[in-house]
Amino acid sequence: MEKIDNGNNFDFGQIAADYAKYRDIYPEKFYNKIYDLGYYHKLQKVFDIGTGSGVVPRNMYKYGADITAADISENQIKYAREISKRDGIKIKYIVGSDSSLDFNNNSFDCITACQCWFYLDHKIFAPKAYEWLTANGKLGIFYMGYLPDEDIIAQMSEKLIRKYNPDWSGYGDYRRKIQLPEIYDDYFDTEYNDIFDVKVPFTRESWNGRIKSCRGVGAELTEDKINEFECEHMKMLSEISEENFTILHYCAFLSLKKKI
Repeated sequence: MEKIDNGNNFDFGQIAADYAKYRDIYPEKFYNKIYDLGYYHKLQKVFDIGTGSGVVPRNMYKYGADITAADISENQIKYAREISKRDGIKIKYIVGSDSSLDFNNNSFDCITACQCWFYLDHKIFAPKAYEWLTANGKLGIFYMGYLPDEDIIAQMSEKLIRKYNPDWSGYGDYRRKIQLPEIYDDYFDTEYNDIFDVKVPFTRESWNGRIKSCRGVGAELTEDKINEFECEHMKMLSEISEENFTILHYCAFLSLKKKI
């Protein structure tokens, strides 16, 4: 696996409060696509890995699936549980990673991973996912990223992140279909792989929160540096943006089916 951010340690748990507050930003079109691809249907047993604060399973809960969700960060799971309890959502949350989790064979009809797929140890996860899925089970990898080359606000925010964290390697995203290592070809067949654009609405506060809760800022910088970044970022936004604006994103969906 390639080194992320020059091998720097990162912990989304230290920014979990902001992550829970500002990262629930996927548009309805995003969730509709997940459902249309055959995920989170009524009575399905679904497992969401790298769930963070449970954004995707919480928003898909209304469809009636039996959902289990996991994240490596205990603090992220704490917020996922609190929000779900507040909203009357019954999801089983557990703390764990691809290497530590263990389920019986044929436990789930679907497995999903949103935004986290590049953090997985694919040599471990691919065969595990295969075993955990029922016959004809599905593995869905979903992603939404902003497009800095086409959106000046996103571009300026990225420049500021790199000022505070030159090792951050998450900059410069562009439209691209999700590509997984070849090991998945041993276990799965591709059903669907495509992308589409969306414009996501923000205020200055919510965009600052979205950027502050990214890996390059909130998950890696010290508290003092995060505060410095936030002050400079909000000042920048007041100079280049209206209070309300949209940021151009693209959404990517890869749906795999378990080989028979």
